[in-house]
Amino acid sequence: MLRALTGRFRRALPRLTPRRAIAGSAALALVAGLTGWAVWPADPGFTFQDRMLTVRSGPTGDEPVMLDTRYFLPDGASETRKVPALLLAHGFGGDMHSVHAQAERLAAEGYAVLTWTARGFGRSGGQIHLDSADHEVKDAQRLLDWLAARPEVRLDAPGDPRVGALGGSYGGALALLLAAQDSRVDAIVPMITWNDLARAFLPNAAGGPVADGVFKKAWAGTFFSSGASGGASGGGASGGASGSPGGGPSGGVPGAVPAGLDPACGRFAPDVCAAFQTIATTGRATPDAVAVLDRSSPARVLDRIKAPTLLVQGLADTLFPLSEADANARGIAANGTPVRVAWYAGGHDGGAGPRTDRDRVDALTREWLDHYVAGTAGTPATSFVYSRVAGFDAMDRGLVTNAYTIADYPGLTGEPAVAVGVAGPPQRIANPPGGNPAAISSLPGAGSALSFVLGAAVSDLPGQHASFVSEPLADALDVGGSPRLRLRAASPTGEAVLFVKLYDVDPDGGGTLSEGLVAPVRLTGLPATIDDAQPVTVTLPGIVRRIDEGHRLRIVVATSDQAFAGPAAPAVYTVAVEPAVSLPVPGGTPIASPDAVWRWVLAGLLAVIALGLAAVLLIARARHRRIDRSVSAEHADTPLVVEGLRKEYADGFVAVSRVDFTVRRGQVVGLLGPNGAGKTTTLRVLMGLTQPTRGEIRIFGHRLTPGSPVLSRVGALVEGPGFLPHLTGEQNLRAYWKATGRPWADARFEEALEIAGLGDSVHRRTRKYSHGMRQRLAIAQAMLGLPELLVLDEPTDGLDPPQIAEMRRVLQRYATDGRAVLVSSHLLAEVEQTCTHAVVVNKGTIVASGPVEEIVGDSPTVQLDVDDPAAARAVLDGLDGARFLAEADNGGLVVDLTGTPRRELVAALVRAGVGVDRVVPRRRLEDAFLALVGDNSRGSGDR
Repeated sequence: MLRALTGRFRRALPRLTPRRAIAGSAALALVAGLTGWAVWPADPGFTFQDRMLTVRSGPTGDEPVMLDTRYFLPDGASETRKVPALLLAHGFGGDMHSVHAQAERLAAEGYAVLTWTARGFGRSGGQIHLDSADHEVKDAQRLLDWLAARPEVRLDAPGDPRVGALGGSYGGALALLLAAQDSRVDAIVPMITWNDLARAFLPNAAGGPVADGVFKKAWAGTFFSSGASGGASGGGASGGASGSPGGGPSGGVPGAVPAGLDPACGRFAPDVCAAFQTIATTGRATPDAVAVLDRSSPARVLDRIKAPTLLVQGLADTLFPLSEADANARGIAANGTPVRVAWYAGGHDGGAGPRTDRDRVDALTREWLDHYVAGTAGTPATSFVYSRVAGFDAMDRGLVTNAYTIADYPGLTGEPAVAVGVAGPPQRIANPPGGNPAAISSLPGAGSALSFVLGAAVSDLPGQHASFVSEPLADALDVGGSPRLRLRAASPTGEAVLFVKLYDVDPDGGGTLSEGLVAPVRLTGLPATIDDAQPVTVTLPGIVRRIDEGHRLRIVVATSDQAFAGPAAPAVYTVAVEPAVSLPVPGGTPIASPDAVWRWVLAGLLAVIALGLAAVLLIARARHRRIDRSVSAEHADTPLVVEGLRKEYADGFVAVSRVDFTVRRGQVVGLLGPNGAGKTTTLRVLMGLTQPTRGEIRIFGHRLTPGSPVLSRVGALVEGPGFLPHLTGEQNLRAYWKATGRPWADARFEEALEIAGLGDSVHRRTRKYSHGMRQRLAIAQAMLGLPELLVLDEPTDGLDPPQIAEMRRVLQRYATDGRAVLVSSHLLAEVEQTCTHAVVVNKGTIVASGPVEEIVGDSPTVQLDVDDPAAARAVLDGLDGARFLAEADNGGLVVDLTGTPRRELVAALVRAGVGVDRVVPRRRLEDAFLALVGDNSRGSGDR
């Protein structure tokens, strides 16, 4: 056998000739070469080395500290081919590994890149001083010295490397502070960083001194816990250079404090630790604590920054919002230094942002560095760039953003602005004792994503918030910046801590708090009554958001927030909001996305598809002209006539062999059959969901064709109910009816609801419906317009017994006034009680059809209700023409009479002293069904 097969195989192969051998060898060589090229690792274009460097810093400049460093060198860099350099700093709680991917990209672009683990983190020594000028900034200066000594690094002067500095969050502040302290820095790109560290952690949206700020306890606690262990938890509390969470050190026990350190402070310097402990304990800042944070604030040295600055700030950032970049931009631009501001849809709560924004930020960064550091590109623009979320990517379901540019940076509250009125009376709200329970608007690193995790928990608590709402917007607003409003408050203690929020409320009442951003306000010197209160201006966090037409604004003023420290003493405040909220709408010119070229490709594909569809439509129209549109006068008043129906698939499977039946007005016809008998296929053909192989279907005399107008006289539930979960039942029904192109007045909505028995549930969102309610809604959808023929596939599927009984009444009520129902069901008892007629299908053919009572027929089996079942069985054993079959559910006896008349059976029982209460026929539709289809009733499977 094997030899025969081998011979056949050899004969099937072409004969090997020298020419074929050479061609085959060349093809194999080409395939091997392509495969090797595909799998062989590409040259990255750089190398890197790790080393521990000892630098001297501190107030006197002679304190040694070991820094863990990694140096990336592009290929070809040498003493004769010098390259520009970059210092790339990581985020708080991370280390040099956090920025490895960005360093690789920059090195591949031709830069020598030095990354390092900041003092107090990972394997580096020293303590954390929060980017102080005497410690972290001097450390960076010593690294500049090291770069200046490298033979492959380009110099502007002896000891002055051609260098840029960039980083995110902690690293971004370092870039700002380093540029202010060391003029050798040629350009900087600080990302998602701060301006004033004291105000960042003690904000007050109503202005005033830092001492009146509201402590951002959640973020401060996250920072402190991460720094106390030197980043040993393996995750950064803030972003890396790209805005993504910083990675952990190369080793260490998660959450462990290094040996020999005070567990209360860990690797923090004593004065930094004391400042945190003081603020965390009291919720207020002391002058000493403010002084510690001030020395780490770029705000005090902005006037000394001469290096061109690209400021990138995240929209999804409850730690360092847009106001921090705004203050930095204004302070640096006042020196005449080139400044560019870019907002993107990421940040401490949003990571690196959507792919479209990552590409855009990378392009802006390269453009900035290539000009001001490498000198290989033209002068970049200083125009303002911002992003707005536009939707979801069809490929990976990630967010997609659109970008806009404005020639001059407008600031957060710049013109133009739109005033939107909000209404609501003065309201009394309570501050809970101990500040608990508190509303949850955001969590560190989560921001607005928290709402997807906690759902309804992300809300304002009853009794603890006041609400002021606008009318629906007549036109959409593209907000970009910080909304402002005027607030009045009264307090019996003379002081109040409040949290102001702006919600975008959709027409269904669902509110969205952009990125979880909240404006904390501490007000002092308040009167006891609201009539005596003076208004104060509250500046909300900057947002970029489109508020659609028909949406409302809701201003919420709350007394508590889990992310902030509030007063512990219980109190009741009264608050009021002035009628108008000012919303900045900067506008701007759209910028093409980096992948805009694909839009042209997509346009070409769409054009090809459109031409193809046009050709298909022309062919379909030509075929449509040939379709038989004749109306059979004989069946013009008959809802449904099926003649010779056959459905055979391409693989030869015959789902329906031959089906013939008729549904007349006033009838409820049950379509019965075992699994695989062809019921569902028959219904699919009836509704035009699939085409028959042969046969004819006429609806009110019209031959059924795809898109036939006569289908408007048919309602159907065949493929199961499918509704949009965020819409109410009524909205789903309206959307369905609108898709039919018919006026709503023709829907007979109220009548369909009454027949289906939906009641007030039709006004609830369908995601809250039970399975039974969805079935009722599907029935109501099929009944819209009160079609003359209703076709239903398993309408009682998943319903409980009371719902099944109600559905029975629904169908019987519907088949009045000349309407008809065709229903497929496997519940034979329900069909027997509901349907007037039945059609039994087995293996694709009709085995019985007609009135249900005719199909059931006379019964040779009876049920006896007697007072003594045991004695009755003894009598039955002595009769030749009667056979006991089973006990009935009520205790009676089921008997098969094979020759004994019923009267003789009753007489025999009475003679034996057995009381006979009732003798009734036993046969049911189920019995007739089993007799018709037999035990071997399983089909080949419906399709």
